[in-house]
Amino acid sequence: MDKQSKKEIMYERMSEKKKEVKVVRRIVFIVTVVLLLVLGIGAFAAYSYVTDALEPVDADSEKVVEIEVPIGSNLDSISALLEENGLIKDARIYKYYVKFKNQADFQAGTYGLLPSMTLDEITESLKTGKVYREPLFNITVPEGLTLDQIAENVIAKKTKYSAEEFMAKMEDEVYVDELIVKYPALLTEEIKGENVRYALEGYLFPATYPFYEEDPSLDLIIENMIKATESNVVQYQAVLEEMDKTPHWLLTFASLLEEEATAGSDRNTIASVFYNRIEKDMPLQTDPTVIYAMGEHKERLFNKDYEFEHPYSTYTNKGLPPGPIAAAGASSIAAVLDPADTEYLYFLADKEGKNHFSTTYEEHLKKRDEYIGQ
Repeated sequence: MDKQSKKEIMYERMSEKKKEVKVVRRIVFIVTVVLLLVLGIGAFAAYSYVTDALEPVDADSEKVVEIEVPIGSNLDSISALLEENGLIKDARIYKYYVKFKNQADFQAGTYGLLPSMTLDEITESLKTGKVYREPLFNITVPEGLTLDQIAENVIAKKTKYSAEEFMAKMEDEVYVDELIVKYPALLTEEIKGENVRYALEGYLFPATYPFYEEDPSLDLIIENMIKATESNVVQYQAVLEEMDKTPHWLLTFASLLEEEATAGSDRNTIASVFYNRIEKDMPLQTDPTVIYAMGEHKERLFNKDYEFEHPYSTYTNKGLPPGPIAAAGASSIAAVLDPADTEYLYFLADKEGKNHFSTTYEEHLKKRDEYIGQ
């Protein structure tokens, strides 16, 4: 082969290599562009997804979704609960958002939240224990009311339901059984005892209840109150188990303190009087139980009233009555489990409502003459 032919072959090979290099470069360029596009689209999709997840589920929704955040719930369980109930779009995104914002210390309780609420609004509600949105109206149940009084003074005046409709619910055995199944930590068969006047007496917690719909059902109103009682009682579950006592015992005892106390500091001392009398096998002899037993309000009791035979009377029966005689507040419930350390066996309230305590009956009579008169 002559030199000319060899040069031609060499140039031809070089030319082919150049073409190959161009093809490879073109392929690399195309692959790089495709990868960048894929990454860009992926990043955009991820960004869009996260951005969307940070928005309210339904900005126009006015539907109230009620959720129960149990005591001891962590961020994972709360996030999952919110997603399950359609209040947030993605539990993981919400969890990371809360951590990024350094938010914590969520409170257990019942919340009426809306799908239109922002993540910040939901978070603020869970942190403060209050619903961030303004309620349409509130229902306030004062401490120390009986079911009859709640029916007349709260339900009949603040809702569209009559006192008769409310009391019919309270006496509906099927409804009570349904509630026992629904709230087993609070409601037991004790509330259906033979001598119990109303199964749910003392189980509707005194508090202010916000409502976010114009026409809440009577069931919803009642169950909000029962849930509040459950929340206030379940925190003492371990203490009650250690004492071998039940929620019914606790609420019954607390209702006596609620009716007798005239000041916050009295409750623990009155509790000590009742414990001391029970220990000495003495009747509690608390007037509010006689009034409840008689079924009518009386400003003053006479000697014949104390002889009135009834299961609820603590003058004719020893120990606690069959059930609560009123709705006890948180301070009365707490006082039952934290009585003062005293030897008092008697107490009375003067005309200004101040309580005076005594260790002996003679001392009690002297204080009666001094502060009340014969």
